[in-house]
Amino acid sequence: MDHGGSGEDQDAADQDHDHDHDQQQTRRKRYHRHTARQIQEMEALFKECPHPDDKQRQRLSIELGLKPRQVKFWFQNRRTQMKAQQDRSDNAILRAENENLRNENLALREAIKNGACPNCGGATSLAEMPGFDEQHFRIENTRLKEELDRVSGIATKYIGRSMPHLAPPMLMSSLELAMGSFGGKQPAPPSVDFISGSLGDGPIINCGTLTDLDKPLALELAMNGVEELIRMAQTDEPLWLKDVNAGSMKDILNLDEYGRSFPWAMGFKHNNLNLRTEATRDSSVVIMNGVALVEALMDVNKWMEMFPSIVAKAKTVQVLSPGVPFSRNGSLQLMYAELQALSPLVSTREVYFLRYCQKRMEGFWVVVDLSLDSLLDTCQFLVRYRKRPSGCLIQDMPNGYAKVTWVEHAEIEDKTVHRIYKQLVNSGMAFGAQRWLANLTRQCERLASLMASSISARELGVIPSPEGRRSVMKLAQRMTNGFFANISSSANHTWTTLPSDDTVRITTRKNTEPGLPSGVVVSGATSLWLPVPPHRLFEFLRDERMRSEWDVLSSGNLVQEVAHIANGSHPGNCISLLRACSTSQNVELILQESCTDASGSVIVYAPVDVPAINIAMSGEDPSYIALLPSGFAILPDGQNRSSNSTSSLLEGGGANSSSNSSNSSGLDSPLTGGGSLLTVAFQVLVSHLPTAKLGLDSVTTINNLICNTVQQIKSALHCADV
Repeated sequence: MDHGGSGEDQDAADQDHDHDHDQQQTRRKRYHRHTARQIQEMEALFKECPHPDDKQRQRLSIELGLKPRQVKFWFQNRRTQMKAQQDRSDNAILRAENENLRNENLALREAIKNGACPNCGGATSLAEMPGFDEQHFRIENTRLKEELDRVSGIATKYIGRSMPHLAPPMLMSSLELAMGSFGGKQPAPPSVDFISGSLGDGPIINCGTLTDLDKPLALELAMNGVEELIRMAQTDEPLWLKDVNAGSMKDILNLDEYGRSFPWAMGFKHNNLNLRTEATRDSSVVIMNGVALVEALMDVNKWMEMFPSIVAKAKTVQVLSPGVPFSRNGSLQLMYAELQALSPLVSTREVYFLRYCQKRMEGFWVVVDLSLDSLLDTCQFLVRYRKRPSGCLIQDMPNGYAKVTWVEHAEIEDKTVHRIYKQLVNSGMAFGAQRWLANLTRQCERLASLMASSISARELGVIPSPEGRRSVMKLAQRMTNGFFANISSSANHTWTTLPSDDTVRITTRKNTEPGLPSGVVVSGATSLWLPVPPHRLFEFLRDERMRSEWDVLSSGNLVQEVAHIANGSHPGNCISLLRACSTSQNVELILQESCTDASGSVIVYAPVDVPAINIAMSGEDPSYIALLPSGFAILPDGQNRSSNSTSSLLEGGGANSSSNSSNSSGLDSPLTGGGSLLTVAFQVLVSHLPTAKLGLDSVTTINNLICNTVQQIKSALHCADV
């Protein structure tokens, strides 16, 4: 039997296929968009009657030249669109209500946790709290849970997923120093258990990721954030006002005008948590092109390398959209970051946020950050620090430069800030736009110096080659980054306060990684206020000729600079190799890097042996050279010298800054006057055995080292009585 088809059958099949294809083409051609007049007329009727009957649709179709079926479908689609908008609005209201309930629950928990004895002011247990009614809290907690379940059930109807429940608050462990009295005839030596792990390995709180249903809303929030950021960066009065009393013409955000300009953003303010607004902006020209800047901001590892003194930890949690290949345009990421100030007395700020990059035109980019607590309800700490649309506008300029305008706008829960840092933090200088931009400018100059290929023999000095110069610079950068990680209050390590002084902090850790001395290291740090301008204090501490006046370990011996590498336009931005002039046969070398910008200064140093520095100078990889950095961080005190602020600071008062400002008139003014906030930090290797216990004598040694150094600095600067 012949199962094959005949030629005529095949021709007929081809004709049928061509006929079907022609019909499909005809159907596609018949589709057309409505004209502006047709849409306007149908919109007008829709406002009066969203559900027109057959007669109304027939009459409207005749007037507009449409078929009744087309009119019917348009009204159906318009009703669906209207319902979706209403659902989105209801969803936002439900989210806000749910978050308010969550915050109310958090406030009750904080009140219970922070209960204090009315007699001594010390911590008290729940049973000792005056007026504590356990039954009342149980009833209130039950009511809140029922209300939360009700709101979650309604929200589930709109967003298609269940709302996450509250997680219990995380309790941070603390390092306990065994400093009590000893009993018995032969007491065991006191010891301190080190915290296992190394700096930089702190846990990151997991707040989950966004679902596919949340991604369109996240993109919409990001695009709205871009528009707000552009207006915040480019608009002056009345949105930003000049504070002529500040002496430097600072910009102050007009909150009333902001509320009128961005009403959608003001609706999510958590007044019950007493959030304080910080808003700052600044602009500068940096020596890096726009493409490289965008890449440095969108790659989390490069971002941390660019801002090592600000970003303690960071992670890309989820890539929502990769954007256009090789340009980052349209890239949308969910990120986590922990931001730090250079003192253990200032709490870090943790935030989950969206980062979105948009290329507006050739040579012009916008990178915006904004918090995502409205979509990630599981992170309780997010309400303590919320980023409103913040970020930067990047405009390419000739010769590889770029103009960057930076805006930082955030809401922070008012928590206890140490008295000497209160003015700096509340003014916005500790985490504001000026600090981000000053660090960016300095780091761009450092990278330009690192990548320089034509180095004269005079600039090289004793360093034999440009490769050796780069190797020494990389070694110094690793040393400085280690210092930044060591003095912050990041969750990477836990500080313990000494009973004798509430500004002295001690911590220990175990080192097993290459590039660090193996064993147990004890770190100590203290912060204090000095009535000395920051620039004067910086020049004093970085000058090797003055080192014998404060370095208690130098035994009064002079120090000489044997190698010098300039890594910025400011003379203070440099790397030095110092040699101690001792009477012994041993050659003592110190690697030191000093850097300064408008936001503050640091001087970091570490002892290094001759064979190790020869390895770096020869151009070999310096990653395995062990360094244990110590040094100083200098910040402006944030005080306005026109007022009697010195006595206020000494008394622990400190003026609250209700406004939020940045320095837009000059980068150098914060460091040229007023007092200084100095942080002194040391690290000591107490044992090469990772399993060793830290004795009390080691704690006493580093405490004495800190106190003696501080006293030497005060005496040399003629402020010993402060």
